[in-house]
Amino acid sequence: MKEPRHDAPAKTGWEPYLDPDEKVLWQGGPDASVVLNAGSISALLFGLAFAGFALIWMIMAAMDGEFFWMFGLIHFSAGVGIAGGSLLWPAWRRRHSWYTLTDRRAFIATDMPVVGRKLKSYPIASDTVLEFENNTPASLFFHREYRRTKNGTREVRVGFERIQDGKRVYDLMRGIQRQAVAP
Repeated sequence: MKEPRHDAPAKTGWEPYLDPDEKVLWQGGPDASVVLNAGSISALLFGLAFAGFALIWMIMAAMDGEFFWMFGLIHFSAGVGIAGGSLLWPAWRRRHSWYTLTDRRAFIATDMPVVGRKLKSYPIASDTVLEFENNTPASLFFHREYRRTKNGTREVRVGFERIQDGKRVYDLMRGIQRQAVAP
């Protein structure tokens, strides 16, 4: 029986997406726990205030009888959605995301209900700006995208969010950058 070669690349399922001599250096996923930060707290407070106002309005309208109070259900539901979504949506998105780093690119794969599967790759070059946030868990950003909003555009950082071995992945990316510079 033939012994397997120890220097052969492991089968990862990524072969169809990689260049012939590209190697997977790291794979992982984000921590999917709910996180409270300034943005989520402000959206939570706004949503609760919105829902609270709608609830008071519905109670006042219900005192008059009839079914007019039910028009407040839309606003109440929107407020609860804003409050709950600000806490739960980022965790839900992370729970359905996977990360891969090769010796050339960073991949972010998502599998979201209704939207489906998406795979984006970002080249890691010598001039790629790396932003490392050494929190627990750490985040590493390597790209910026601009997304349209109703009032114009906003900048969004793209990267490996809330990963357990962030420092190691940062060091791997720095190694890729050094290789890109080397003659």
